[in-house]
Amino acid sequence: MASKKILRVYVDTSVVGGTFDKEFDWQTEPFWDAVRAGKIRVIVSDILRGEMQGAPEHVRDFFNDLLNQDIEYVKLTQEAEDLAETYIVEKVVGKSCLDDARHIAIATIAKADILISWNFKHIVNVNRIRGYNSVNIRLGHPMIDIRTPQEVMDYEEE
Repeated sequence: MASKKILRVYVDTSVVGGTFDKEFDWQTEPFWDAVRAGKIRVIVSDILRGEMQGAPEHVRDFFNDLLNQDIEYVKLTQEAEDLAETYIVEKVVGKSCLDDARHIAIATIAKADILISWNFKHIVNVNRIRGYNSVNIRLGHPMIDIRTPQEVMDYEEE
């Protein structure tokens, strides 16, 4: 049997915070278990790193421990910044959602297999996903698959 490709999964701030949110923790912890087991490779951006500065200490501690895993670190490039601005100009999201747009753009430029989030208003939302991908396709970028952490888990048959 051929070995499975390890998914490269871009995570946004809501996934890190969701680890400590009663609504999402039971669905987020299996994702982190898969990361620790080497089944998923996390992509972390400098936007996420910046957003962690204002997080509660226990969330920052969790994030800092995550940085000790085998992760991929990506930066906001001018290309990603321009793409994020295009999402706003095209009204996929409003100006107040610039960092959300940057997350999508960075994941797109990094060619992440999937972006995961618990942000249903601005990211994991069928109309927004269609908007992001419409811009991506028009500009020659790949489509971005956007899901919740629960949706990327590989539930093996018993």
